[in-house]
Amino acid sequence: MGVWDFIQDQVLGMKWLNQLIGMGLSAIGLDVNERIGGSVQFFIYDVLKITVLLCVLIFAISYIQSYFPPERSKRILGRFHGIWANIISALLGTVTPFCSCSSIPLFIGFTSAGLPLGVTFSFLISSPMVDLGSLVLLISIFGAKVAIIYVVLGLVIAVIGGTIIEKLHMEKHIENFVLTAGSVDIESPNLTMKERLIYAKEQMLDTFKKVFPYILIGVGIGALIHNWIPESWVETVLGSNNPFGVILATIVGVPMYADIFGTIPVAEALLAKGAQLGTVLSFMMAVTTLSLPSLIMLRKAIKPKLLALFIGVCAIGIIIVGYLFNALQFILI
Repeated sequence: MGVWDFIQDQVLGMKWLNQLIGMGLSAIGLDVNERIGGSVQFFIYDVLKITVLLCVLIFAISYIQSYFPPERSKRILGRFHGIWANIISALLGTVTPFCSCSSIPLFIGFTSAGLPLGVTFSFLISSPMVDLGSLVLLISIFGAKVAIIYVVLGLVIAVIGGTIIEKLHMEKHIENFVLTAGSVDIESPNLTMKERLIYAKEQMLDTFKKVFPYILIGVGIGALIHNWIPESWVETVLGSNNPFGVILATIVGVPMYADIFGTIPVAEALLAKGAQLGTVLSFMMAVTTLSLPSLIMLRKAIKPKLLALFIGVCAIGIIIVGYLFNALQFILI
């Protein structure tokens, strides 16, 4: 086993933990090869693994984020123009909140500060879809090739989506309160290392409290799919025999509200049952980027025509990415 394989399987994937849990369950009389025992093993393993990764990732990313408060991010974005502004905005989205509902207040702040609309939308698309946490989690489940391509394509969707919105001059479709709010720049104090560590710890605990219920729900659904749903059902609906599987997965994902940590175990279980790679990744992208609660919140800041354009651009991008991953699945996994 190479060094990278060890990191991917044992450090990020924690396969040793799965084996340990299996041994423990067998010791108390549960057969992990049976449905009940397999469900319990899947649930305990995924909850522990995702929780550990969640806490470590949020702590690390929050520490990095402490160097990029909103005021500094505005100044950074203000230095760039054209496509480069969209690229930098999408990249900034990777070190900001973990769900679209958390990104919307920042989007409103950037827009009210006078940043170009397309630039702020590039941020809004990339922030929930391709944060650094999703990269590490995807590596732990699907491997490095899938994770890196997923993040790159997510950034491409954000840049192209923001550029399209910019070119269509949709500024009149922003609600007035956003345009008239103005921007109050409060200079952020220079934090010491201790203060940054405290900030990262507080962010980790706060995010954990919000996200943990979704982890339990997501892992519970994943355990149900993994051990109780017949493989033939999943293959029929989301497998290679259904050319509309990507579109169906995207539509199903929109009404749901979860973040990457809650959708990963569902995607993992669906893939193991025969769903195509691009289909499950489209589901994940739709849930994290186009969840109904976030769209309702976003509607308060933008008018219906711009909201419809945002949904359309994201949905088309997600569907294209899904079919691309399906076409490349035999190479990637």
